[in-house]
Amino acid sequence: MTAHETPAEYWNHNTHYHGLVLRHVPSGCGEALDVGCGDGLLARRLASRARHVTGLDRSAEMVVKAKTLSEGVGNVDFVEAGLLEYDLPAKHYDFVCSVAAIHHMDFTAGMAAMRDAVRPGGALVVIGLAGNAGPKDFLYGAAGVPAHLLYRRVLRRRHAGEPGAPLADPDMTWGEVGDEALRLLPGAVFRRHLLWRYSIVWHRPH
Repeated sequence: MTAHETPAEYWNHNTHYHGLVLRHVPSGCGEALDVGCGDGLLARRLASRARHVTGLDRSAEMVVKAKTLSEGVGNVDFVEAGLLEYDLPAKHYDFVCSVAAIHHMDFTAGMAAMRDAVRPGGALVVIGLAGNAGPKDFLYGAAGVPAHLLYRRVLRRRHAGEPGAPLADPDMTWGEVGDEALRLLPGAVFRRHLLWRYSIVWHRPH
């Protein structure tokens, strides 16, 4: 076990995409921000790739859990605050990410706040959920069922679990999310993934 691994490793539809998030951390990353950090699992994984990581979550229970699980990881701090209530420094972070949290707030305001916190040359990665709007969406969603069963079988030796964070249903469709993301983040890449998640990847130009 390395300095940045903890016993609190688990797999679910959100943590499945942590690898996608981590692939976009810039080389030599200084400051990183995880919005809606939950129990801090992604923040701890970021800790080996950034000089300093801040985990932000509005749930006091999750922040306490994150701090407890992250004892001994010296370059991670956790703050109890909602994104829209937190005074983020403009163009400060080399890397900003958020997994399954943006649907808990106003999408446009949340994306704009994260965008504005990214410094030139930095990156923003958002993993989120959306709702189905028609037959095409439902068919794509159904395709995720065998993928889910396959991943669960392949990863059966890894504990499947949830951090216990508050839950909410998304109020935007896949199409609405993609359209608004591209409006707010020109040049961003929006992708829909099999395990009922989407990704938005954006790099701020130098």
